[in-house]
Amino acid sequence: MRHVAIMRLAFLTLALPVHLVAQATPSSSRDVSSLTPGDSIRIVVWRRPEMSGDFVVAPDGSITHPLYRAVQVAGIPLANAEANVRNFLTKFEENPQFVMEPLLRVAVSGEVSRPQVFAVRPGTSISETVARAGGTTQFAKRNKVRLLRSGRSGKEQELFVDLEHPAEGLGNSPVHSGDLIVVERKTSFFRDIAVPALSVIGAVASIAILIERNTK
Repeated sequence: MRHVAIMRLAFLTLALPVHLVAQATPSSSRDVSSLTPGDSIRIVVWRRPEMSGDFVVAPDGSITHPLYRAVQVAGIPLANAEANVRNFLTKFEENPQFVMEPLLRVAVSGEVSRPQVFAVRPGTSISETVARAGGTTQFAKRNKVRLLRSGRSGKEQELFVDLEHPAEGLGNSPVHSGDLIVVERKTSFFRDIAVPALSVIGAVASIAILIERNTK
C-alpha cells in the first residue's frame, strides 16, 4: 500500500509541471463537464507562442500562467471556459484564432511498468491509461483492478475493473478527472503461502536442533 500513498501524495501536488507527465492520448469522445484544480489545459494561439502551451489549473480555478491568471476555467462547463479564454484573447486581437483542449489528471500505481501521474485527453479509457503506464506486470491481478474515484457528493468510490475482458465492464469506459487506478499483485500460493510457510518450518527446525544440541 506504500506506493498507493505515494501516488495520493503526488495527486495533491497541483503544480505538477506538465512536461513531467505523459503526453495526451488521442480520443474523439469526451466524458467531462468541467475541469478541476490539478487538471491541465492546452492552449494554442495562432502566431502567439508566448500565450501557447500546456498549463496546470490552479486551486482557485484559474490558469497557472501570468497572462491567464484572471481567466476562470475550472468548475464551469468547458464551453464557458473556452468562452472565457476567447474573451481574454480579444484584448490582444479582434478575432483570436486559438484551440483549447482540456487534459485530465489521472494516476496509475501498483503492478505496472511505469507508475505515475498522467495528463490525458477526455475520453481516454481506463485500459488505455494502464497501457500508457507501460502495461501490467506478470504479477498483476488483471481481472480485479481497483479504481478509486470521487463521486458527485465528494465521497470516494471504489470500483473494480476487469482488464482481462475490458469490453464487458469498465475497461473501455473513459477515465474521470482525479481517478486513481491501482493494479494490485495477484496472490500466488507458492510465493505467498508455501515459501513463507517453509521458511517458518525451517526456522523452527533450526531452533529445535539448537535446543537439542544444548541439552546434550
